[in-house]
Amino acid sequence: MEIERPDPGIGAIATDVDVRALSEADWNTLYRTWLDGIVLVVRGQTLGIEEFLAYSRRFGRLKPHRVKRTRHAEFPELTVMGVGTRKADGQVDKTIYDRGGGWHTDSPWDTEICKATQLYAIAIPSYGGDTLFASMYEAYETLPESLKQRIAGMKAEHVYGGRGRRGNDLLDPEDRNRPPAVHPIVRVHEETGRTSLYANPYHIVRIQGLSDAESESLIAELTGHMVETKAQYRHKWQVGDIVIWDNRCALHSATGGYPIEEKRIHWRVTIMQDPAEAQTAA
Repeated sequence: MEIERPDPGIGAIATDVDVRALSEADWNTLYRTWLDGIVLVVRGQTLGIEEFLAYSRRFGRLKPHRVKRTRHAEFPELTVMGVGTRKADGQVDKTIYDRGGGWHTDSPWDTEICKATQLYAIAIPSYGGDTLFASMYEAYETLPESLKQRIAGMKAEHVYGGRGRRGNDLLDPEDRNRPPAVHPIVRVHEETGRTSLYANPYHIVRIQGLSDAESESLIAELTGHMVETKAQYRHKWQVGDIVIWDNRCALHSATGGYPIEEKRIHWRVTIMQDPAEAQTAA
């Protein structure tokens, strides 16, 4: 197994390994590399659904995504991204096509902490469709000390789609008006002990304890730090890539820009943090 670190702050690429036949030493290396690199790419895999799910479960408990229409019929823990992007009239369903755009971390609208998301590339277009990742460790570490002190102990409310409820039409009606989930905007990672920002620009509604204007201003200020951090990785997909990222300390964004008539299909799982291990930070 070979591991490359394109940037010391974020990203790791593993090659010459079959995730179906990992030794315990190789598994431990992959897991540690993921924690250190925030984003782990394992190239060149040829997996069936059950093999992909079995490998994903090694990272933690899988939870079906709130968007039910893209769940696999036989394996509800698996979301199939990129299938069914045509409406009955033949037009592209832009809601699904654009899914994942905009800087965000996954599932902050869930009362549980989403530990990780993992995608497996089944079909990749001829160009475009990259995914961007940014380190929220770096974003926090580079904040002015006065801002760190100001946000210590603050919490934010999140709902699916944020204030504009973007993508809400992907949800079933009974899932569209759930109460906000509340999380600290500064958190300490349960496994690495490092501190990061957790103020999701896409799904956030408001920061508690502030007026609407103060909340909007602080969200904008924090967002600037989060998306402009120098610790970023841009992933150019290949068929057979498995990519897992740590939602506790990273933002990501799909870039789009690929031919809409070409297939871009991924299998996706949501990996939740064990509540027994969870700890609230700052």
